[in-house]
Amino acid sequence: MLVAVIIACILLSPWSCWALALLIVAVGTFEMCRLMHVGNRWQWVLGELIAVGSFVFFSLGVMNVRPLSGLVLLLPLLPFLFALFDTTTDFKSIAAFNFGAVALLSIPCTLMLWIREVNSPKMLLLVFVLLWVNDTFAYLTGRLLGKHKLFERISPGKTIEGSIGGLLFTLAGIIIFSLYVDWLSLKAAIGLGLIAVVFGTLGDLCESMLKRQAGVKDSGKLIPGHGGILDRFDSVLFTIPFVFVYLLLV
Repeated sequence: MLVAVIIACILLSPWSCWALALLIVAVGTFEMCRLMHVGNRWQWVLGELIAVGSFVFFSLGVMNVRPLSGLVLLLPLLPFLFALFDTTTDFKSIAAFNFGAVALLSIPCTLMLWIREVNSPKMLLLVFVLLWVNDTFAYLTGRLLGKHKLFERISPGKTIEGSIGGLLFTLAGIIIFSLYVDWLSLKAAIGLGLIAVVFGTLGDLCESMLKRQAGVKDSGKLIPGHGGILDRFDSVLFTIPFVFVYLLLV
């Protein structure tokens, strides 16, 4: 069901994809608040304002809609003002939360829309599919053949054998796919496959690190049986900026 919703949002229209990205930013920021133990309600509101505000401004720019551009220039000042008047909160924690929300959520989601608009919806969907293939076959290979832990301190379930299996199946799939379409060269296909495997895995590990430090199993409960937004989109959020740079270069 979730996969079908994502595919529909990407392919249906620019605004359906924008709505999906906005949901990821808004809910993801709330989940980061929990993972980073942000107990102050106003600090959470500030984080939402900065993350969602920066995403709306930059994403509408990608979609050739001009919002009130001057307002976004005020957003970086808000954490300073908040810390100045709220003497009970450490500025470092405010800055870390807001920087994390913008870097992990607002910027990747904006770049996701850029890939859809500048390249094509097919390219953005391909990135998602590559990450799904890697996750699926890494899990299956790890279950069947996994013996050596990849990063036991952070994610005891991941194995080296599983990661190799995910890599091989992802590369095989994208290479075969590139032979049947005229908009993706073999060289670009291999590069995208490698980026999806390497940075998708790193994104999953980074989110696992946040959850382990927070002492929780899932980042949230928005999606029954799947956890939270960060649980479902961690690899996407971490991979998209590298795909963006790669597409610029090739």
